[in-house]
Amino acid sequence: MNIFETFSARLAAILSGMAEAGRIPAGLSLARVVVEPTKDPAHGDLAINAAMVLAKEAGMAPRALAELIVAELAKDADVLKAEIAGPGFINLTLQPAVFTAVLKSAVLAGTEHGRGRAKPAPKINVEYVSANPTGPMHVGHGRGAVFGDALSALLAFAGHDVTREYYINDAGAQVDVLARSAFLRYREALGEEIGAIPEGLYPGDYLVSVGQALAREHGQALLGKAEWDWLPTVRQAAIDGMMAMIRDDLAALGVVHEVFFSERSLQGRDGNSDAVHQTIEDLRARDLIYEGRLPPPKGQKDEDWEDREQTLFRATKFGDDVDRPLLKSDGSYTYFANDIAYHRSKFTRGFAEMIDVWGADHGGYVKRMQAAVKAVTNGEGALDVKLCQLVRLLRNGEQVRMSKRSGDFVTLREVIDEVGRDAVRFMMIFRKNDATLDFDLAKVVEQSKDNPVFYVQYAHARCASIFRQAKEAFPDLDLSPQALAQADLGLLTDEAEIGIVKMIAAYPRMIDAAASSHEPHRVAFFVHELASAFHSLWNKGKDSPQLRFVNQTDRKSTAARLAFVHAVRSVLASGLAVVGVTAPEEMR
Repeated sequence: MNIFETFSARLAAILSGMAEAGRIPAGLSLARVVVEPTKDPAHGDLAINAAMVLAKEAGMAPRALAELIVAELAKDADVLKAEIAGPGFINLTLQPAVFTAVLKSAVLAGTEHGRGRAKPAPKINVEYVSANPTGPMHVGHGRGAVFGDALSALLAFAGHDVTREYYINDAGAQVDVLARSAFLRYREALGEEIGAIPEGLYPGDYLVSVGQALAREHGQALLGKAEWDWLPTVRQAAIDGMMAMIRDDLAALGVVHEVFFSERSLQGRDGNSDAVHQTIEDLRARDLIYEGRLPPPKGQKDEDWEDREQTLFRATKFGDDVDRPLLKSDGSYTYFANDIAYHRSKFTRGFAEMIDVWGADHGGYVKRMQAAVKAVTNGEGALDVKLCQLVRLLRNGEQVRMSKRSGDFVTLREVIDEVGRDAVRFMMIFRKNDATLDFDLAKVVEQSKDNPVFYVQYAHARCASIFRQAKEAFPDLDLSPQALAQADLGLLTDEAEIGIVKMIAAYPRMIDAAASSHEPHRVAFFVHELASAFHSLWNKGKDSPQLRFVNQTDRKSTAARLAFVHAVRSVLASGLAVVGVTAPEEMR
């Protein structure tokens, strides 16, 4: 049950009836009309902006239009009071029975409360992590992984058909450097003393296992070959080894992708057609490619810029600042050319809506990629890029920098192993993605209200403990959702209880808004706020026995409050599931 959708539909019907009666012009656009919670509960339950956004099109003063709408809304049996605020905003106070009905619906729905069911479900491709397969992931990758995974779960819960994708950057010069680094470890595995790792190669010990695997499979056979001969074999072995490690680290974080897409597969290698060439020729046929010379970039250095005549994409035609090169001086493709072909592939696979999750250092790449998507999809595709800012890893306020495993940074797996998956996931999402995140290894394992993940999980565990207490107090009480929904929910009259019921009523709208704006942090904020309200009510019951959830002398009020607790527990579990965090039944 979504009261905001319900009243949006009723408002639309009222406006339609007023138009049919000739009281307002017909055909008014309702696209900007919003039914939302009031900012101040003292002003009511729902706020409606209809008169403000429709007045100009209707040729009326906002307040005059609001008076017409309020007169109709006041006739609704579910409306206790309809008022005009300021120049023409409308506030509604709903009958208590509305929220009783919402609570009953939430009890019956359980963790399905708030789920969207759009049909047909819109298809969305969410690409995230996509770390170069040249070493273990660091905590910055972890933030993108958690954000992308939580966003995917949020969109799926809101009713979308989501595909989670990882783009393997296995075609650039960095994977040749990886292969040379692995070859050094291969020689080491065969007993050679390799000394210090040369400058320019990857120094971490994570490649030791790749070298050992190569030694087991090939013995000394690769030693006598020229680099051009052994490089493809070692490169593929190194990529496979790194991707196995990355998949394992992601699994430890609870992140699983449905699709792993190889960059090399776009370039006509390994038996595939050259999708990059095909993309360039498609753009050329539409006069979106030309030969020209670009002026030097202003400000930030652009590694793709060269002072020569080159093949350029007309990116400025689609909103970019300058046109962009597609071929390097040696005739090979630029990274941008590969990325255009990759996003064209997404579109041809049925994804008109695409979301990419990138690190903050790729901010300058957004405009050109969005321009490219517009071009290759003829304006039918849309790309939203979400940038994840840096993570500062701390321990008791002091920055942590080094790792034994990687050589120069703390790996994501080390953090997961130290503080646990739940702490990593919740804290990574408990701050908006475009803000820098301080992650304190000591703080996130504290069992206190100052630790958000503990605070929310503890609220869920408290709900579970209430049901255990109820079972002891009333062994014969039916605690099924169907039985609890029949309780006298009108007994819940305390202001704190009603406030929480209104939060439960707002959950479906929050899910819809968070999914529409691609902001999964809203879910973490919501469950934390709900947990805080529930803990406060728990504490209130210490001084007010009539508010205690289990009252051995009052079976009826106990049943009503157990229904209430069941709904709270379900919403907490639902929100935690979206974020990818467990909802414990008890905490020790």
